[in-house]
Amino acid sequence: MGARQTVERRQLGLSLKRHRVARGRSQADVGKLIGQSDSRISKVEDGSATLSPAQLERVLDYLDVRGGERDTLLELGARARRRQRRSAKESHEYRAYADTLPGSFQRLADMEAEAAAICCYGAGVVPGLLQSPSYIRAVTSACDGVFWPTSEIEVENRFAFRRERQIKVLEAQTSKKLEFVVAEEALDVDDDTTVMREQLEHLLYLVKQHQRITIQVLKRGMSLRNPVANGGIVVLDFAGSAPRVAFASTAYGPSTYHDDEEDTAAMLRAFRKVQRLARDPADTATLIRRKLQENSS
Repeated sequence: MGARQTVERRQLGLSLKRHRVARGRSQADVGKLIGQSDSRISKVEDGSATLSPAQLERVLDYLDVRGGERDTLLELGARARRRQRRSAKESHEYRAYADTLPGSFQRLADMEAEAAAICCYGAGVVPGLLQSPSYIRAVTSACDGVFWPTSEIEVENRFAFRRERQIKVLEAQTSKKLEFVVAEEALDVDDDTTVMREQLEHLLYLVKQHQRITIQVLKRGMSLRNPVANGGIVVLDFAGSAPRVAFASTAYGPSTYHDDEEDTAAMLRAFRKVQRLARDPADTATLIRRKLQENSS
């Protein structure tokens, strides 16, 4: 029987897949290295099988994974092996997973790229997958010197990463179902009218360009009816190939992931309620056009 597909195992498997593809190696190549079949490596990459510490070390050597990234994957492997099936009581106590390891945003992007459907509610800012290039640069620059030492290189690296993340999701070979709800306050005209005008135009472009994307704006004055008024949520669905994963976004620090069905179902219900409170897609497009006119005046 394969291992339970926990968040940690999914993250480890997808990280190994990313490095394998980057090195131009096949699953059969990796399997041959450690005396396993390519089907076994496929299960490792989708999180339904694990590697022993020695096997993981050999694979990381083969894929030339070094430095901090190597240390992170070794620790992630240890965490993945520790999280075994527990009793009902223990499962209730430990089913959430806080990703405290370096590079957590990359592992989120790996899961987004693999997901068949993404549901996302953003409260304070436009969700990252919907951000225009100048908006990405603006929100990244706002964090410069706050969450990391002031660095133009860091800003550029984070900008490039966010753009690559968008491309992998929005331009995937297999079209994903993408559902977004954005708080209206996130679309208000800012001091930098040029950035906000580009962002509003970008939202209209995305809806026109991608047939399986839905964008809705949550009306003002809904905080007492909104079950997640104090933050955003994301639910990733893998079309039955793995359990759903959900998490609540944070401004700083580790994100807490949930892969237990009871938890992900609750977070999906929360998203659906926010959807029902929001303007429908047609009214949303009308609102965005009106805000564009206000932005231009």
